[in-house]
Amino acid sequence: MNKFSEMTDNDLVSLIQQDNLAAFKEIYKRYWKKLYAAAFKRLKSKVYSEEIVQELFTNLWFKRQALTVNTELSSYLYSSVSHRIIDQYRKQLIQERYAKSFKLAHNELDNSTEDKIILNDLKHTIALEISQLPDKCRSVYKLSRVEYKSNKEIASHLGISEKTVENHITTALKKIRIGLTHHYVLIILLLLKK
Repeated sequence: MNKFSEMTDNDLVSLIQQDNLAAFKEIYKRYWKKLYAAAFKRLKSKVYSEEIVQELFTNLWFKRQALTVNTELSSYLYSSVSHRIIDQYRKQLIQERYAKSFKLAHNELDNSTEDKIILNDLKHTIALEISQLPDKCRSVYKLSRVEYKSNKEIASHLGISEKTVENHITTALKKIRIGLTHHYVLIILLLLKK
């Protein structure tokens, strides 16, 4: 048993504010599973639950010196998770509305089987290209293009500079563009038919 495991949450928060990584690790050890369980209970998604809890702890560490906890640490952490869950619900609603609008617009434009096959092929190719990006590059791309986060938000979320975020996005788009080269003729034909 280490000395940190015997400390109160308030003592650990004070040490975290003084850049003590071991105190942060103790808080992480105490609360990660509980916060994950709380997120999973509401989201029913392992990926989103892990993301939310990791983002919470990442922000806790990066903002440690300005950290103000006016309640019990456990209440502060659970409240933070709840806010992130609400944000996740909002993002999902926006994505669902966008998908419905896109589907409706696409169906109104043309319902031909050929166009659907081409579109599905393009989607598959794009998904394949994205899956082959390096991990960090793929994370940045998804935060930017799927979750619509700004470069500043992504930089803060991942603990990297905005310039690095821009470089990752440029790299991702270039690789995706190269992967779609053989589809350009199909894209042009699809657009000309409209």
